[in-house]
Amino acid sequence: MGLSIDELTERDISKTIDHSLLRPELDDAFVEDGCRLAARYDVASVCVRPVDVVRARRLLDGTEVAVGTTVGFPHGNHLTEIKVLEARRALDDGATELDMVLDIGALKSGRDDDVLADIRAVVDVGHAAGAIVKVIFENAYLTDAEKVRACRLTTAAGGDFVKTSTGFASSGATHDDLRLMRANTPPHVQIKAAGGVRTLDALLEVMALGVTRIGATATETIIEDFRARKAGRHPTPASAGSVEGY
Repeated sequence: MGLSIDELTERDISKTIDHSLLRPELDDAFVEDGCRLAARYDVASVCVRPVDVVRARRLLDGTEVAVGTTVGFPHGNHLTEIKVLEARRALDDGATELDMVLDIGALKSGRDDDVLADIRAVVDVGHAAGAIVKVIFENAYLTDAEKVRACRLTTAAGGDFVKTSTGFASSGATHDDLRLMRANTPPHVQIKAAGGVRTLDALLEVMALGVTRIGATATETIIEDFRARKAGRHPTPASAGSVEGY
């Protein structure tokens, strides 16, 4: 069951959305239009490629939309020192949110100390600059036991969010994974669902599971649907959306 729109404002919806502009083929015009769309709907942030941070910061200056970018994306197998360099450059360019991919191979190999050190290095740089750090697990590659360890390592490293996916693996957020992540992180660590939240109903469902951010490309569809329902222009569908796949 999802939340009812009757108990939510448009800002409640928009400020759960990180508008995603990460596909490799996006040209400058698409990125710029995406930033303007994000400003128009007053979302939480845009998540742009590192090369687009300066452009996004310029376009969103004076708005309440944060600029986020990726670190170690999309596979997480950069050396820690490179992730730290990426993080510092992104912060210097104006990013205030960092979505980093943990070292997936190290996690699967049981090298928890290395995973912890990798996350902590980026968190330390981000927090020193007042930035939020979200840690991407890429759950499509992990067992449930590995997801639980990733939750605990992220918490120990001081991460602000645990995040399901990059959107580039074989699957994205699932309800089972979101329940597992919420059950294995303390309340101060937030949850971001990425990959598959394409409708208002899907968003309401994951919010009911404790998600406070989603990565979305369907921002306009979601918010315009919310506006239409609030205005009584069409009824809520009988069955809510799904976040299986992406």
